Amino acid sequence: MSERANRARWTPPLRRRRRSDWASQTPTWREARPALIADALKRATARPCGNWYVVGASRDVRAGGRPCGRTVGGVEIVLWRTETGTLHAGPGICPHLGAPLRDSRVVCGTLVCHWHGLALDGGSFGGWSPYPVHDDGVLVWVRLDSVGGEEPSQRPMVPVRPKAGGSVDAVFTAVGRCEPQDVVANRLDPWHGSWFHPYSFVDLTVKRPPVGEEDDVFVVDVSFRVTDRLVVPVQAEFSAPGPRTVIMRITEGEGATSVVETHATPLTGASDGRPRTAVIEAVIAASDRRGFALAQTVAPVLRPLMRRTAGRLWRDDLAYAERRWALRSVGRFPG
Repeated sequence: MSERANRARWTPPLRRRRRSDWASQTPTWREARPALIADALKRATARPCGNWYVVGASRDVRAGGRPCGRTVGGVEIVLWRTETGTLHAGPGICPHLGAPLRDSRVVCGTLVCHWHGLALDGGSFGGWSPYPVHDDGVLVWVRLDSVGGEEPSQRPMVPVRPKAGGSVDAVFTAVGRCEPQDVVANRLDPWHGSWFHPYSFVDLTVKRPPVGEEDDVFVVDVSFRVTDRLVVPVQAEFSAPGPRTVIMRITEGEGATSVVETHATPLTGASDGRPRTAVIEAVIAASDRRGFALAQTVAPVLRPLMRRTAGRLWRDDLAYAERRWALRSVGRFPG
């Protein structure tokens, strides 16, 4: 096929739109029915997860590097890798006298407690036993049966993603004073997008909300704002495959097959009166455009920009989730 034909098929990713005022957009409050969102949330939180929790980005736990400490449901966790990249996870409290193992050292693949030298190679020893751990190439998951209380599964349910060799990923983490359900509820309300985030979204229409008990997909037409008048229009689907996960997948338009995974991990225990939840969001961008190979080459430069974009959105969305929890906690949540 000729180069001229290839050029003829090429379309620019940006579209120019007319200038409009924020207040002139069509209100969405009638469509964003509290009962519809609550029903979608109820179905999501009822789904099993096998006691698996996302604890961070795969690249945060470096081969032969220092251990990483995390907390899930009030349980301290320590993670580390050997020089060959083997991942280990287990209780973050030393069983000897309670030292924080996140502050210890990894020596030749072995975690050595900095208080008294208890050496852990990842297997059960000295009262310490490992937790099942899974690295999906973007995120690290840990299985905590004492926190989840469900029938455990061998592996977490990792969403379908673009091929690793043809995508660029970045992981953003933030913490809010709320519960995981408040984060999930935020994501199951796509109607707030262009009202609450006008700096990022415009021309948002929910083409189809979930229909019936077995359908939990929100189909959304939306344009990502690049400048005041230049936008990237796409169609996306929002779904909640598990109790603490919401997936946004671009199905049509620029970057089709790209995925945004939002995982809500409880940091505090169920009985804590001041809950805290970590939002761990993985953005996995893909494109069939020829120039996308360059984006993969400069991925280390792009990742901070991708995290900054996610951070701007979550500054507002955590305020949404925290407000929801604050009202729920005193029995004043509307709807």
